[in-house]
Amino acid sequence: MALKICIINGYPEKNRQALTDAGVAGADDLYVRVLKQLIPDPKIDVFMIADPGSSLPGGGIEAYDAFIWTGSNLTIYEDDPRVTRQIEFARKVYEVGRPSFGSCWGVQMAAAAAGGEVRKNPRGRELGFGRKIRLTAEGRAHPMYEGKPDVFDGFIMHLDEVSRVPPGGRLLATNEHTPVQALEVRHKKGIFWATQYHPEYDLYEMARLFVARGEVLVKEGFFADRADLEAKVARMETLGRHPDRKDLRWDLAIGDDLLSPPIRQSELRNWLEKLVIPSVSSRASLNRAAV
Repeated sequence: MALKICIINGYPEKNRQALTDAGVAGADDLYVRVLKQLIPDPKIDVFMIADPGSSLPGGGIEAYDAFIWTGSNLTIYEDDPRVTRQIEFARKVYEVGRPSFGSCWGVQMAAAAAGGEVRKNPRGRELGFGRKIRLTAEGRAHPMYEGKPDVFDGFIMHLDEVSRVPPGGRLLATNEHTPVQALEVRHKKGIFWATQYHPEYDLYEMARLFVARGEVLVKEGFFADRADLEAKVARMETLGRHPDRKDLRWDLAIGDDLLSPPIRQSELRNWLEKLVIPSVSSRASLNRAAV
């Protein structure tokens, strides 16, 4: 079964270019890589939704089996047309009933489009590694987390948080820094599984994101200076190339939950296997019955 999936890149063009200049893969490219590892021959379109005048590549929402939302450095609670058009589109996807998945910006979109709230995180930036993310009782029983440890770390970089879970939302994971680390939202005909952390990232790409955000990270006090940041980036990149390096695993406090793709990507794999593929099969059966 060749799934047709649309990846919605939430970054404006200027911000996409800044990531490219720092050697970070495109937010949509990260998902393309993972999808091609997890399912055979996916048909993938990319929608640069924050660009004025852009449109859905394949036509209507009904043309796709599912939608994936990337991260973004926009602020979802500001009155910005680049944001409001994304919220409106997410509401339409809910209405049509196609499954959605998202990370970072994606979990904020899942909540905001269904009546929840997002705010600036009063604890400030959560940088690099979301530590000790733990599943709630609902999360431990949820199919998105099959094969995932009850407590784990995840790649992360954000300033905002979901402050109110919408009606139809279920809190699946949390930690001390960001109480809403994962949600399922059922709204109208749609189901949206989403995480604040990034299952699509790997250690190398997170290191390059440090570079892209370097000036602000030094200013915020995460690093003493640029040399300190670059030394951390070098260790991260080396461990990414040599994940068996015990010394760097210890130094960076990084384990298999971040370095092993089957563990790190389990949320996305489970979304495909347990939500998207069954929903496609169900629609096909209904269509046959209607003939």
